[in-house]
Amino acid sequence: MSITLELSPDIQRDIELAAKQAGLTPDAYVLAALRQHLPKNLGQVQLSKREAELLLAINQSLSQVQWQRYHTLVAQRCVEQLSYKEQEELISLSNQLEEANANRIGYLVELAQLRRVSLDKVMSDLGLTPTTHA
Repeated sequence: MSITLELSPDIQRDIELAAKQAGLTPDAYVLAALRQHLPKNLGQVQLSKREAELLLAINQSLSQVQWQRYHTLVAQRCVEQLSYKEQEELISLSNQLEEANANRIGYLVELAQLRRVSLDKVMSDLGLTPTTHA
């Protein structure tokens, strides 16, 4: 992105002199001066401690290894090659997912209340879409 500024001759001269003294080009000097005066957290969302805690909790899920195992077991179930022990393991992983999802909904509701917006808005803001597993 570029921004063009019309400077008076005296300001342009001052910038050129200050840049020379700093050992910088006038462009680099102006850029450094602007950066120094811009707020450090401009454009960053400021979260309360509770919001940060809720977002961490919302993102909790099975580990990558557990997800891989879950998908393997589901695939085995689909082709009817699931042993009794594997079926118990799949049920256990499914229960963990159900519990995590139930907790996640509660955290999402609390986050929506904190932000004074709807649950749909919070989910949309976080890029979450409801999925069904048939």
